[in-house]
Amino acid sequence: MTQYMDFEKPLAEIEGKAEELRALARANEEMDVTEEAAALDVKAKAMLQDLYKSLTPWRKCQVARHPERPHCEDYVDALFTDYTPLAGDRNFADDHAVMGGLARLNDRPVMVIGHEKGNDTKSRIERNFGMARPEGYRKAIRLMDIAHRFNLPVITLVDTPGAYPGKGAEERGQSEAIARATEKCLQIGVPLVSVIIGEGGSGGAVAFATANRVAMLEHSVYSVISPEGCASILWKDAEKMREAAEALRLTAEDLKQLGVIDRIIAEPLGGAHRDPSAAYSAVGRALEGMLDDLEGKDPQTLVSDRRAKFIEIGGIGLAA
Repeated sequence: MTQYMDFEKPLAEIEGKAEELRALARANEEMDVTEEAAALDVKAKAMLQDLYKSLTPWRKCQVARHPERPHCEDYVDALFTDYTPLAGDRNFADDHAVMGGLARLNDRPVMVIGHEKGNDTKSRIERNFGMARPEGYRKAIRLMDIAHRFNLPVITLVDTPGAYPGKGAEERGQSEAIARATEKCLQIGVPLVSVIIGEGGSGGAVAFATANRVAMLEHSVYSVISPEGCASILWKDAEKMREAAEALRLTAEDLKQLGVIDRIIAEPLGGAHRDPSAAYSAVGRALEGMLDDLEGKDPQTLVSDRRAKFIEIGGIGLAA
């Protein structure tokens, strides 16, 4: 069953009634509810269009966090072939919040790296809800080094509320690991493209998304801090998350306007979780397009363009 968000409650009632009618018809073959159910379907679709045509930033956060939204592993399974996972940072451990390995995208050899949140209680705990520890970022650095050595484009799929802030992570050098991963993104002489598929939280996301091309799914969010965290700092009240979401400019439309991302990937009506196959296809086309844009560029050009792109964000300009 579809899990509905709080702002979708009226929609849940209509779709629930349509399903009840169909369930009655299945139980009683003599009952014909085709017209009534179809009318409810039309009403539900109109309501869905109305709800999603102008989502507030906070509602976008809710959609980006929807438990049924496709995650990194789903995109890897749908879009890539010959995926061979690579594990461990060769220093401390393997962080299951970060997955990555060699694969093919439409027969193009690539290195794919991403945050994985998990899809049920057991896997979410194992994946630490997509919050990477230092060993996760060091694993990503290792994979980017391999890609650079063998001239493989790097694809990163970002979906994290932020890096894990626990005591052990800090003791093992969390901030240094994030900085090193960001630095490595700026150094590798191969095409690097990134897609924000859900949440792009703080430096934990930037460490994967310092890319030549950055795209966002339409209802994803990308921000220096979560709305709840921002509200706690600014107003000492996490309940002001709606105001914080407005102020953070975290939607794809805002970030495209600000020059932080390069393209917006349209989602199926109602969000990627309502039609994952359509979302996979849209992301696949965007990845192909971004890699095609970068094909044939020499390593020095790729690195210099990537550096210039991030120096210019915010209107700083190369002269600064």
